[in-house]
Amino acid sequence: MKKLIILFCLTLAALLSGCDGYNKLLKSSDYELKFKRANEYYAKGNYVRASQLFDELIPVMKGTDKSEEVYYYYTWCEYNMGDFILAQYHFKNFTRQFPTSKHAEECYFMNAYCYYLTSPNYQLDQTSTKNAIQEFQSFVDAYPSSQRIDSCNHIIDKLSFKVERKESDIVKQYFKIQDYKAAITATKNFVKEYPNSIFVEEMYVIMINAYYSLALNSIPEKKKERLDGAIESYLKFVDLYPQSKMLNRVESVYASCKTIKDQNK
Repeated sequence: MKKLIILFCLTLAALLSGCDGYNKLLKSSDYELKFKRANEYYAKGNYVRASQLFDELIPVMKGTDKSEEVYYYYTWCEYNMGDFILAQYHFKNFTRQFPTSKHAEECYFMNAYCYYLTSPNYQLDQTSTKNAIQEFQSFVDAYPSSQRIDSCNHIIDKLSFKVERKESDIVKQYFKIQDYKAAITATKNFVKEYPNSIFVEEMYVIMINAYYSLALNSIPEKKKERLDGAIESYLKFVDLYPQSKMLNRVESVYASCKTIKDQNK
């Protein structure tokens, strides 16, 4: 027990001594020493202390040959501490302040990657997701020969799927609540904006059924136009997906549209 108490006291004394030394360092005006210690803390993974020191050094070192390095490691401290929103801001700002830096490409990529890390579940607002896609695409355009291109394209595909899934759910919700006009407009917009999406096939099925359901409840002047919309959508669907497993869900609708039109000639 006595040995444990002694060990505890020694450990506590070391910690207090360390804190006291760090506090003295913070109050010091020896910026070269602060720069040296900041790098040491960073190398040891003590990002909290490193960040405090680098943050203080940013205005002090501005315009010097250490300015770029200080800001670069400060930004990585924020990232390593898990503050991806703040890190994103600083990564992007780094590329603006030091466009010719050897770290510029890396920071450009990390700016986009931070957006990716803050992208929420597909059911939530996808603003961050769309920003991430835009930033990754901007990186691809800026560095077409980068070794990070494959990673960018892979992440863009993942993010795009999330956005498309969100948008397709909105379309389904319109149809579910029987807002057929909104469903038709939304499906058309979806097909136009995401022509290669895996959800396009299903969007056509919803479009056909929405036109048909709207036609059934339309005045005579509007019925023919909406039946034609369902028929045209069906023919386009069959042309695009002749082997679709969803054909049986719309064949009867197509037949019904033809019958109603024939009866009203």
